[in-house]
Amino acid sequence: MTTDYRPIACGAYDEIEILAMHRARVELFYRDAQGQEGRHAGRVVDTAVHDGAEFLVLQDGARKLEIRLDRIAHIVDQDSGKTWPG
Repeated sequence: MTTDYRPIACGAYDEIEILAMHRARVELFYRDAQGQEGRHAGRVVDTAVHDGAEFLVLQDGARKLEIRLDRIAHIVDQDSGKTWPG
């Protein structure tokens, strides 16, 4: 079980689920487990839960990445230009 996970607000989780439902093309900015900044572009395809932590599933070409929700700094919807959190 992941002990340092901090759940995000329900409204924010709902917005991520909407991105997944629309398979939104996004640019995602986050910090990894070591605190290093990262960035990926792709389609939000799902959410997942593992070991008590929630993840955004991003399709980046042929690979799928899972980014822990509490490590996401912000997401830019490439179609609408909207930024999450808004």
